[in-house]
Amino acid sequence: MSGFPCQPNGSASSEAPRKATYRARTDNFRYTARQTFGLGDMIVQKAISMLICGTWYGVVVLAATLPAMWGCSSSNRGIGITGGSGADLGGGGSPSSTDQSSAPGGGAATTTQANIGTSGGTTGTTALQGVFVPTGSMSQVKTLQTATLLPSGKVLIAGGTDAKGSLAGAEIYDPIAGTFADTGSMSVPRGFHTATLLGDGKVLVAGGYPDTTFSATASAELYDPVAGTFTTTGRMTQARVHHTATLLTNGKVLIVGGYGGANASTSGEVYDPATGVFAATGAAIAARDHHAAALLRNGRVLIVGGSEDTRAELFDPAKGVYAATGSTTHVSFGPTATLLPDGKVLVAGGEDSGTISELYDPTAGTFAVTGSMTVARLGLATALLLNGNVLMVGGINAASAEIYDSVSGTFTATGSMSVARSYETATLLGDGRVLVTGGLGLFNGLLASAEVYE
Repeated sequence: MSGFPCQPNGSASSEAPRKATYRARTDNFRYTARQTFGLGDMIVQKAISMLICGTWYGVVVLAATLPAMWGCSSSNRGIGITGGSGADLGGGGSPSSTDQSSAPGGGAATTTQANIGTSGGTTGTTALQGVFVPTGSMSQVKTLQTATLLPSGKVLIAGGTDAKGSLAGAEIYDPIAGTFADTGSMSVPRGFHTATLLGDGKVLVAGGYPDTTFSATASAELYDPVAGTFTTTGRMTQARVHHTATLLTNGKVLIVGGYGGANASTSGEVYDPATGVFAATGAAIAARDHHAAALLRNGRVLIVGGSEDTRAELFDPAKGVYAATGSTTHVSFGPTATLLPDGKVLVAGGEDSGTISELYDPTAGTFAVTGSMTVARLGLATALLLNGNVLMVGGINAASAEIYDSVSGTFTATGSMSVARSYETATLLGDGRVLVTGGLGLFNGLLASAEVYE
């Protein structure tokens, strides 16, 4: 890919060019979603300038801007300059419901933006052709939200970003009724944050972009599903966005990497639900953002991607330290990492990955290339199915989905979504279906719609 010097604040990054390129693209994605709608000729100018900066990002820009340029107003397109009332709105009009508010996205930890599954299933089986069925719509358009399965079987959707900035609202999806309902709001708006289900049934929400300045926050809060409210808890040791959050076997939560300033961080910390306090861990080997993390069966955490360094590393909760493990075959920003029933980890998707996917073997400490995806996917979401296979959904310019068979090591196309989605969420429900929410659609702008894979 070509270099991408454009950044929202116009400042130059001191990081390696490739990492700066990816961070600039994702930050400008958020900037575009907030700024482009209703700006008339400026829309065209911004789209052209960003197309010059990078081909893939140009697709994202066009996805956000074309609805506004064309004044689309159908129920499945973003409203633009002419307004409208569809469920999937890009900005410029208003959704039918009131305000409310998924990990990565881009890369995601085991309990973050894409809700990558780390349990369920015993053996992989050959995937049957599944279908996506529309369900209720969220109360407003959003991308970069989190989606967390609660003990009740319902799903908490928190935060995210719309055309004006980050969101503080949250809502609950009821899989039986197929509807969304507003719940309490967070103390601050958040996008590119993390949400982790704790042992007591509450959800830890941490970090993210709280406003339009692109400055990360160190704040964190807890969602109580019984009361339906958020309350603040201890603050992280530093502000973070594009980090990962992983529930450990001891009930604590490991927070790793991300950035809150000019550069990605090597720091990590652990949240203790008993005390509500974050405590720093030893430094990671590589500075990372837009990386992925997965809890292994031995209690350690695999951390991969998000760095020019292809080495992955393991966090040992007993010692509070990181150690190098095998290296991936290529640099990847925004990958997903999914723990399979046999204890290996599937690493797939992200920028520079193409259709390549790899398996991490925790016994050998090595990565090996496995089957290739049917299409390259950046900004995808994944979910571990009850049969041990992995559903790969969407990505920039993709309505398609595919299944990774954990026994044969192959990918097979499955049914397609009703609309292309990127930076959406995918959450395994208790009955084995998968809820997909929001995101950014090609020609459809930001989305409020949701669908269920079955």
